[in-house]
Amino acid sequence: MSVIDVNRQPGLAPAGTSYGESWSEWLDRHSGTFFIAPAVTLILIFSIFPTFYSIVFALSRVRFTADGLQFRFVGFRNFEKQFFGSDQAHFLGRLDPVSIFGWTIFGIIAAAILWWWIRSFRRTTWVGMLGRTVSAAMAIFLAFVGAASLLSGNTIGTLYTTLFYVMVGCGLQFVIGTGLAFLCSQPIAGRNFFRVVFFIPLMVTPLGVGYAMKMVADITKGPFQPILSFFNIENWVWSADPWAARFVMMICDSWQWIPFIFICMLAALENVPRDHVEAAQVDGASSFQIFREITWPQIVPVAVTVLLIRAIEAFKIVDLPNIMTGGGPGSSTESMTLHSVYVWRANDIGTSAAIAYLLLILTVVVCASFFNYVVLGQIRKARA
Repeated sequence: MSVIDVNRQPGLAPAGTSYGESWSEWLDRHSGTFFIAPAVTLILIFSIFPTFYSIVFALSRVRFTADGLQFRFVGFRNFEKQFFGSDQAHFLGRLDPVSIFGWTIFGIIAAAILWWWIRSFRRTTWVGMLGRTVSAAMAIFLAFVGAASLLSGNTIGTLYTTLFYVMVGCGLQFVIGTGLAFLCSQPIAGRNFFRVVFFIPLMVTPLGVGYAMKMVADITKGPFQPILSFFNIENWVWSADPWAARFVMMICDSWQWIPFIFICMLAALENVPRDHVEAAQVDGASSFQIFREITWPQIVPVAVTVLLIRAIEAFKIVDLPNIMTGGGPGSSTESMTLHSVYVWRANDIGTSAAIAYLLLILTVVVCASFFNYVVLGQIRKARA
């Protein structure tokens, strides 16, 4: 039998495969590609393609016509409007006039950032220096906006409202969640009951959380009405005060997400080796010393990672402000995501996409900086 006859026998692989390889062997050798192909296809269809298509929206003026959507390329005008145009007060806040106190604080912060940036030249590669330059530029920009708006007595925009929810809210959630996890990791009576109770808010939908907290915060009929009446606080409305509304929103968001921090930190605390703790107790170490020297170094990788995940989620807050205050009073409780939604409802799709990309840039720079300078640093310190 000739070689040609062998290659034409049924059950053998087509040309281009190894000699004598059967179909089953060829399929087995490429099984990884076949298994991952559906997932890659779905990502391309539902993730990557919409991402690039949204860039077209962000760089265009979009109009609805009888034939569909009409695009007119406008470059970065949708972005420029948020920084220098008609939407500046909405996005950045009111930046004029800047007080002497604001300029002083901005100068101190900018000098500290530049000093850190200059010192980085000696200790990093050009790739790392590029990342530090982006982080430093973002920090100086945020410092200026904060000094010109918040520290100068002016109103803040959706940018700093979002950062307030992320920085203050996530910090509060981490402290309370870690504290509850530490208490429930101790040998106390009923700790299994409290573990279940503390986890319940995470299973409630954001819609239910928003409406429930809106009723709880009602000062005329809510559960705190007798206490407020005792202190003669009857005519005050929290939803009409910008900072009170922001704090109520942060408390509501914290009530929903503290269980996430709690359950993750509880798992980390349960994995701390007991023999290390018992050895420290035998040596006469106090509870605070044990936590600082033994427990915290063991759980710090989990702690900073959980905080990073929570911060990424907090940047996208939209449901609670929409349900409880509708972004009010004015735009005081409006996050960048809710800002983008409202602009989209007004059929300004290009500006909505631009705001969404500004949020993406802010999230990536802040979270990447936190990961590189805090998470990795704490992990290296814990392993040292």
